[in-house]
Amino acid sequence: MPTILVEVMPKAELLDPQGKAVAGALSRRGASRFSGVRIGKRFELTVDGAADDAALAEARELAEHVLSNGVIEDVVSVRFVDAEADAGSEASSDGAGA
Repeated sequence: MPTILVEVMPKAELLDPQGKAVAGALSRRGASRFSGVRIGKRFELTVDGAADDAALAEARELAEHVLSNGVIEDVVSVRFVDAEADAGSEASSDGAGA
């Protein structure tokens, strides 16, 4: 079945205390090449039916109004992924309005 991937991140202008805590932990473990971490959310929506523009549009609407908090988060992408492909070869249908 087709899958839609939705990625949500905190707005860039807001502090990310969870990301800051992880960045500190990485530094303490000697991973000094990473200067910052931002933590977001990933949703995988399984589509019952056709992988078409209507399904993608509905997922974008849900991402903006249900899956994210528009005051503090941006929806950075909404796209179809091939469930059989590895993460490096995702089929993209472009990002959603950030």
